[in-house]
Amino acid sequence: MCGIVGLFLKKQALEPQLGRLFSTMLDCMSSRGPDSAGFAIYGETVPEGSLKVTLQHPDERFAWGQVARAMEGEFRSRVSHQVFSTHAVFTLAAKEGDLRRYLKRTYPDLRLMSIGRRIEIMKEVGSPCSVLKRFHVEQMSGTHAIGHTRMATESAVSTAGSHPFSTGQDLCLVHN
Repeated sequence: MCGIVGLFLKKQALEPQLGRLFSTMLDCMSSRGPDSAGFAIYGETVPEGSLKVTLQHPDERFAWGQVARAMEGEFRSRVSHQVFSTHAVFTLAAKEGDLRRYLKRTYPDLRLMSIGRRIEIMKEVGSPCSVLKRFHVEQMSGTHAIGHTRMATESAVSTAGSHPFSTGQDLCLVHN
């Protein structure tokens, strides 16, 4: 048994409140999936030719700044990043294939959570409430979000097994 929630805001004035509104919805699904939780937020769009990539590493003290500096050298692009617990969202000018190959070759211990121009996927083991707090979801803004709470029935409780799953640029999947 799992829980799935989604929110699409039709009024631009509500976009700064997306995280707060969405957090309440995801937290209400805790009884349907207490093992892990995840979400995809569709926030600010990066410029044409740039990508927004969300990466995960199990160590909350991971040196994300070093990754940003290395990417700047590799792609000769300004790289910005924001850290959310075990995840970091990077923005840079790069082609998807080049970026994927670089990450696989240079940082094989990092997990690519999402890639596109708007999407940010974050997920982690723990109660939905704890995941929401770790990632400061209430402070996020955007146009829409989808979330999932998981009760593992056939596989181990893990970040990799949590939803949503990236299915392509700016696309994700959750299922029950």
